[in-house]
Amino acid sequence: MFRFTTQLVFVSLAGALLGCGGGYGSMAPAPPPPPPGNTIAATNAIVFTPATLRVSAGQTVTFTFGSIGHNVFFATQAGAPADISGDNAGVSIDRQFTAPGTYNYTCHIHPSMHGSVVVQ
Repeated sequence: MFRFTTQLVFVSLAGALLGCGGGYGSMAPAPPPPPPGNTIAATNAIVFTPATLRVSAGQTVTFTFGSIGHNVFFATQAGAPADISGDNAGVSIDRQFTAPGTYNYTCHIHPSMHGSVVVQ
């Protein structure tokens, strides 16, 4: 009898706990918040976010790298800042954009990752 009572209490408790999860939406984690202004995040989802960032001439853009290594190579053009080579993870690196134009870039580690900085 004791064993049956213990099992019944356990099953009832488990059911109550499982029943408490409903009504608040999906159990999937919320998407990460957008990065702060003038920041481009190289994400673990293998994308740059935002894909296009607009800044004024002379402003600095911070490239943040999460736990997966990425790099940033700019298309060759006058006024483009220096590339961010290597396998960067867990760091932030600044680049200043001094001249108006559109500066396209890609990650050479993950060629499907690309983005642009539009300088006005």
